Amino acid sequence: MGSSQDFKSIQDNIQKALVTTTRLSNQVAAEDISFQKTSNPEVEEQLDDASERLLSLASALLKSATKDSDQKPLKLSDSDDIDVQWTNIVDVVDTLLEKADTSLDEYTGVIKRKVAPTDQSGSSTKKSRLSSLDTSMRRANISKPQKSFEVKPNNLEPSPWKPILTTKPHARVSLEKSLKTFQDENQETQYKHPYEAEVRELEYPEIAFEARKPIEYQPVETTSAIFVDTFEGVLDMLKELKAATEIAIDTEHHDYRTYSGLLSLMQISTRDKDWIVDTLQPWRRKLEVLNEVFADPKIIKVLHGAYMDIIWLQRDCGIYIVGLFDTYEAAVELEYPSKSLAYLLKRFIDFDADKKYQLADWRIRPIPEEMFYYARSDTHYLLYIYDMMRNELLEKSSKESGQNLVRRVLDRSKETSLRRYETFSYDAQGGQGPFGWYNLLIRQSAGRLSKEQFAVFRAVHKWRDEVARREDESALFVMSNSTLFDIARRLPPDAKALHSLLDPTSAQIAKREAYSLYQIIAKAKVEGANGPSVSEVIRSHAPSMMGIGEVAKTVLPQLRNADTEVLGTKELVSQTSKLWGNIPVSSRWENSSTAESSKAMRFELPWAQFVKSTKILDEADTLPQKPVENESSLEQKKPNAAEPVVDSEFTLKAGLKRKVPEVESDSESGEVDDTPTKLEAASEIALGAEEIAVPDTDDSSDEEKRERKKAKKERKKSKKEDRRAKKLAHRAKRAAADGAGKEENEEEEAFDYSKAKSVLNSKKAANGVPQGQKFNPYGMTVEGPRPARKMHGEKAGKSATFKK
Repeated sequence: MGSSQDFKSIQDNIQKALVTTTRLSNQVAAEDISFQKTSNPEVEEQLDDASERLLSLASALLKSATKDSDQKPLKLSDSDDIDVQWTNIVDVVDTLLEKADTSLDEYTGVIKRKVAPTDQSGSSTKKSRLSSLDTSMRRANISKPQKSFEVKPNNLEPSPWKPILTTKPHARVSLEKSLKTFQDENQETQYKHPYEAEVRELEYPEIAFEARKPIEYQPVETTSAIFVDTFEGVLDMLKELKAATEIAIDTEHHDYRTYSGLLSLMQISTRDKDWIVDTLQPWRRKLEVLNEVFADPKIIKVLHGAYMDIIWLQRDCGIYIVGLFDTYEAAVELEYPSKSLAYLLKRFIDFDADKKYQLADWRIRPIPEEMFYYARSDTHYLLYIYDMMRNELLEKSSKESGQNLVRRVLDRSKETSLRRYETFSYDAQGGQGPFGWYNLLIRQSAGRLSKEQFAVFRAVHKWRDEVARREDESALFVMSNSTLFDIARRLPPDAKALHSLLDPTSAQIAKREAYSLYQIIAKAKVEGANGPSVSEVIRSHAPSMMGIGEVAKTVLPQLRNADTEVLGTKELVSQTSKLWGNIPVSSRWENSSTAESSKAMRFELPWAQFVKSTKILDEADTLPQKPVENESSLEQKKPNAAEPVVDSEFTLKAGLKRKVPEVESDSESGEVDDTPTKLEAASEIALGAEEIAVPDTDDSSDEEKRERKKAKKERKKSKKEDRRAKKLAHRAKRAAADGAGKEENEEEEAFDYSKAKSVLNSKKAANGVPQGQKFNPYGMTVEGPRPARKMHGEKAGKSATFKK
């Protein structure tokens, strides 16, 4: 990967490819593979080739992942090997993902990556680098140094964690007033940062804002590196540090054989000298004397990625940093393609990155020469890098008017130095926190666990945390995550089965307490039958949807002030519709006491202005209207009460009236009934009773309208007569043609089958023309279309015929 490549674009491309692959795999999994293979041989061949290729790639990946480790290489011959070696595969993949996570953190600068410089002078003192780190150097089998500490770690101490300071050099606020408690965002009681006031009111020295010529670093061979493992050596080092104006600091940490972690080494460099301080000595708490320099606002402390160094120093040694310059924040402000220490060393010192000692066990004493050189090189060149980056920030600030990039870096460095160490209690129910089970459950995608399995998972996870706290071991040292999930899925029926599930690399603690652990598992299985499921717990911890009030506050900033008057519903909702005018949009806003009857409600549509010009035609002379209350009398006058009553209608027309189209009914004899049907009569009554017409431009009188109506009826009548005459003439002509030469009452002669010619046995017709192919009644079965082939072939096997 080139240094100029943008990591964000690479990440987007990888993520896009993974999403596409996941979607395709899900689509394939949703299909019936066995059916596809059986129905289509070509698909079967393609699927077999793809399976072999995937197995080959998976085997190569597993082999590469286990090459530089103590794990045995795995080979997948067929798909059955995946189920057989599933536990080992999970272990290898977990290790591979941890390495990838660490590499990404190094590349982005979240953690530091060490670099051993190349031998520029050709000296023989440069040690050759190994391609991988030996297992004995990664996880050394040594006695735990915390057993000899004057103040041993207490992992069972409840929150809050109190700073271990006994004195406070360079204080603006006394130590007693600084150690006050407060409520954090989770409503937990915590102690304030002892140097919070000093950090926030800090004014950096003027040299931090001046462009100066970078001071060249001294060659490694001409400078000394002192290993400090006595308190007297610390005091001697302190005297020299007080005379410096800038110092470089770095730390090494170990977290596998301890619950909270151990600050194992501290590197300090000036322009002329390097110190390697052993922080695993029994008197490690006395290192707080270094606050005389570390908290001195006149001395600039240069670190790279001090995010975790700040926590480790105050937790184990009571050391606090005032006057921090974080080169990681400077790399962010300068928009470097990478923010890691390896990139800065390559950019300014031309070193090649080498991280073989990053995962080394820094508890090893005496420190091997290679590890000592590696630790020293981390801070030896950092002050020169600081000079180069400071000048670049100042140069860039001068080009951008109104921008002080150095001030930005220092402000963010202040926020980093204000980080506090906090202890967390174990959350057995919710699994929240850095040591909880919730995040582990989400990462492992264990949503398919049953209620019993989920209960066992939580119980074993809680047991592992309790044992790790008591023994001061990491949770992974007590039991790996793969073993934890394996126990939860398999639900061992007895202690012997549980013992067989424990990984051979697991600590003896789990094997020693296998029986008590089984009792916990058995109890959890019984309680888990009626317990919550994984989906229920995940939904309970999912963030709730933002309410309308919160949305309004984000959109309208004035609503965030509690004193702002909030408008009521009546003021926010309009009482008049843009479409319907004054008509109530909802009955919810109507007053029931003043509501009128629906029959008495009168309104006009606001957009239908042409309705205002309509008028009701008076048909009093032809069909007089009658009041509604007399409808009952009309019902009695009707001859047939069973006839349906047609509701009165009105037709909105522009001028001319329109009647319901008449139904033409021709009888079998051809007669046409000109009398209007009941439907027509009812329609005429309904239309005449109440008919609305929009006035036309023709202002003719009622008499002219009646004449036109009469003429129209006569035209219709004449047309019907013409159609009737044509129909009768057509029938008469047809009857005359069919009845020619026969009498109407003559009976038809019966067919004599005895004289009929043979159809099946006939050879030739009378005229000698050869007949066609003989009719074969069984032809459909003999010569019919071929049936479809069988979808599933017969299974191979032996067969036999038995006789009595």
